[in-house]
Amino acid sequence: MFISIFIRIKYIMAGLFRRKKHTIAVVTAVIIWSISFIATKKAMTTFPPLTLGALRFIFATSLLGAVLFAKSGFVRMDFKDFSLLILSGSLGVTIYFSMENIGVKLSTSTDAALIIASYPAISIFLEMIIYDRKFLKISFMGILLAVAGVYLIVMESSSISGAYRLIGDIILAGAGVIWSFYNFMTRRFVNKYSPFVITFYQTAAGAVLFLPLAWTENKSWIPATSESLTACLYLGLFCSFFAFLLYAYGLKGLSSSSAITLMNLVPVLGVIFSTILLDEPVSNLQFIGGLIVISGIALTINSEKRKKI
Repeated sequence: MFISIFIRIKYIMAGLFRRKKHTIAVVTAVIIWSISFIATKKAMTTFPPLTLGALRFIFATSLLGAVLFAKSGFVRMDFKDFSLLILSGSLGVTIYFSMENIGVKLSTSTDAALIIASYPAISIFLEMIIYDRKFLKISFMGILLAVAGVYLIVMESSSISGAYRLIGDIILAGAGVIWSFYNFMTRRFVNKYSPFVITFYQTAAGAVLFLPLAWTENKSWIPATSESLTACLYLGLFCSFFAFLLYAYGLKGLSSSSAITLMNLVPVLGVIFSTILLDEPVSNLQFIGGLIVISGIALTINSEKRKKI
């Protein structure tokens, strides 16, 4: 078993080095996304969570729209596709990021990075239930590992910082279900429209739907500081725009398995950056929980790939 894992890692690493430019692009996107948890925490020192979501995606929509218009113009689509894209945007942008921002505000960016690592397992588990997908026993073991890791993180967080952090962690875990349904809906369009077109319409829909939610926080609006404004701009410019472009470019030269392997670095780097830059405490049990989550994800994804071969 260990020999086969070593051979697989060696094969992936060899492929990554052969495609340096594409690998660097994906790694850069991963680093940008890893810092997003810190930026969210910094931005919310003055921006309420729903207001932050609205500002972030209005900015990202403007940038994506400008590039799309300059590149190929706005793509026409039938009403059904347009409606489903609007719905998926409300799930993957408005609802998901509302929950993520609120979760990070109540909890920590470290918890967010660790819990979000479990989302691939949540998606695979829901696929098994909703689409009656057959699965290997090892896939189920991986899902159970990921769930056990999240449980350790959440329970340890509540003992360290109390009820608010616990509520935040539960919200972050629940956001994984929303993210899964967003992915299920987005799959309908991947072979019909370019990733850039899909992302633009979903981001635009999510930004518009964020506006009435942001207005409910108007009594909490206060002047932004240079630090919170910079963090907000980082989320819109780098996380929702540049990182997407870098990742899309990287996928042109890398296999999906290589990209997924690199994406597993997001929670690891997220915890490292949060600990260094925000001085957030991480207990030994939380660290172990994070390792269990990542191990479970690796086991599940690897078994799913083997099943497809």
